[in-house]
Amino acid sequence: MRVERAFPRELADDGRAILWRDTGCDPADPATWTRPVIRLDQYGQEPFRKAVNAPPLLEAYDALVGKGRWQPRSTLGTFPVRFPSPDDPGDTGWHVDASFPGEGSRPDDYLSWRVNVHSRGRALLMLFLFSDVGELDAPTRIAAGSHHQVARILEPRAEQGMTVLELAAAVRPDALRREVLATGAAGTVYLCHPHLVHAAQRHRGKNPRFMAQPPLLPAPGLDK
Repeated sequence: MRVERAFPRELADDGRAILWRDTGCDPADPATWTRPVIRLDQYGQEPFRKAVNAPPLLEAYDALVGKGRWQPRSTLGTFPVRFPSPDDPGDTGWHVDASFPGEGSRPDDYLSWRVNVHSRGRALLMLFLFSDVGELDAPTRIAAGSHHQVARILEPRAEQGMTVLELAAAVRPDALRREVLATGAAGTVYLCHPHLVHAAQRHRGKNPRFMAQPPLLPAPGLDK
């Protein structure tokens, strides 16, 4: 689901100013944009808190997940800030976001985390645009309808599921359906099935892309 004007552009502008400061880069000097991607994490200042709790989104969470079936958020997750660059950012493979740790997994060892057919630990994949994103501005690539293939792959693994790497290896890119680009004006939000296969890409445009990608978590006891 693409929600246009999900939160006001003014919140995006205010949030982007905070993010620019934390990148250590100068918005007016592209010479300081020396890396293809800078990852920033967990922002709970007012612009971000208001964005994730904007009324159109609260209504959409209820419609997609169910009233009382999701946990309210006060922060946004990781911001992979992507800069125009000829360099490969090294993170552009098709994948599904993992949502729960496997037995013995360390919190910082994300590649050992798992996904199962019930999407334990994740109700939605969400993409919050804090800058205008065109087709050249490294929009997230989404394989529309790919959650059907992923569910068929995961079903035999039941509760145990698969690691993010195992699942990525099992997905057949040639069988993925049409590709959708997560483009839009600042304030646009994409609310996605947690099993949707998606990928980053190199930034070929002119203006850095600011996007948050937090999960919507299920309410305790309701992740099956």
